[in-house]
Amino acid sequence: MEPMRDINRVMEREIAKGSSPLKLDHIEFGDYSYQEITSEKKLEDVLFYLLRIRDFRQYAGKTILNNVYMDLRGRKPVFKRTRTAIERNNIFATIKRYAKKLMPQYNGDVYLETVRCYFDMSQENLEKYRYTYQGNETYAFVLSDKYIMALYTHCLVARKVAAFENIELNGLSKVEISMVKLKSVREVLFQVLLLDDVKFDDGKMYAELCTIYLNA
Repeated sequence: MEPMRDINRVMEREIAKGSSPLKLDHIEFGDYSYQEITSEKKLEDVLFYLLRIRDFRQYAGKTILNNVYMDLRGRKPVFKRTRTAIERNNIFATIKRYAKKLMPQYNGDVYLETVRCYFDMSQENLEKYRYTYQGNETYAFVLSDKYIMALYTHCLVARKVAAFENIELNGLSKVEISMVKLKSVREVLFQVLLLDDVKFDDGKMYAELCTIYLNA
């Protein structure tokens, strides 16, 4: 992974070229953060949803191009955006083969983690990207490929740092807290930053960083 100072320089250059100055503010865990995956079928369903394929292909709008997906090259994870359902189906097949090799038992060893990545932008800049869609006020941000990958890197680094910080973890079980600390995690089966579904909570915008863990 590139040093963060280099990542930040890339972001500054992309802003100068026209990317929206959207920045990661912080990440949060909550009682929504962990869902046990209890069977191979459930794992497939979760992957279908995250990849927006099969029964969930109706969620694959134009903004799906903004999502950053984990794929595998050999056993090495690579992170990329996709343009077609074929690419996402190929990722599904790769991750499914990988999971099969790891032989999960689905007895408390496979979990989906959902972390909220909150983004920030000055009010002055935010007003520039406000528009009305189907009668509702929303925002449209212009983000280059390099800028989106840099945002993902910031989210990933923040998630790793959280494992070593003394953060409040109300409503989580001991098993879930262990996953926050990455103490029980054996492998990362899959990960995605869902920038196609940015939400608002009390006026703050966030996207979900979703990770499937195989625990020891």
